[in-house]
Amino acid sequence: METINTSSKSHRGPHPGIVAIAYALLFNAGLYQVISFTGGPHFPRPWESTETIATYFQAQPKSVLVCAFLQFGAAIPLGIFTATMVSRLRFLGVRAAGPSIALFGGLMTSFNMALSALILWVMAYPGIAQETAVLRALYYLAFAIGGVGFAVPLGLLIAGLAVPAAIMKLLPKWLVVSGFALGIIGELSALQLIIPQALFLIPLTRFPGFVWLIAAGFALRASPRSALR
Repeated sequence: METINTSSKSHRGPHPGIVAIAYALLFNAGLYQVISFTGGPHFPRPWESTETIATYFQAQPKSVLVCAFLQFGAAIPLGIFTATMVSRLRFLGVRAAGPSIALFGGLMTSFNMALSALILWVMAYPGIAQETAVLRALYYLAFAIGGVGFAVPLGLLIAGLAVPAAIMKLLPKWLVVSGFALGIIGELSALQLIIPQALFLIPLTRFPGFVWLIAAGFALRASPRSALR
């Protein structure tokens, strides 16, 4: 049996695919400021010494400052993407809890990104890097909020969009399946808090997540026409 809504109305709002591209570009532009492809100075890893962490922030405050600015900016389109996708699912007739879970996850991810970026800004502020004990505490705080605090709610955002899309056949099957997988990986990344070796789950959620959000933003139709099959 097939139910077709012949309404010609379309959902109004920003195009979520374009907004997701803006988010990915801003985030990765910020990341580019603090990584090195040639063996030069790079953002310290959490297992490195206090001296290594302090030396980096003392020597590279401008790079950290630009990174903080761009990643704070990236939090804005992510929040807009979340609100737009949830609104569109509601417009298409979804009445389940999925969109509300996605809204919670997406806004939490956005807020945590912004907070992590602001902590980075504090770390780049003149004089802070010389206070090594304070700097180390801020480093781990930023790492926790921007690591597990990013990946876990991002998993909720993706799963919250994928589940109702699967039920109502609003997204291609490959996006639904990959969305389920990313949602699970995102939740499992919380293990990094007690198992340091689980750190790899965070980038495994983050970077494929860019592709998934962009693809879902372009794939989710704006019109309820043929939304149910």
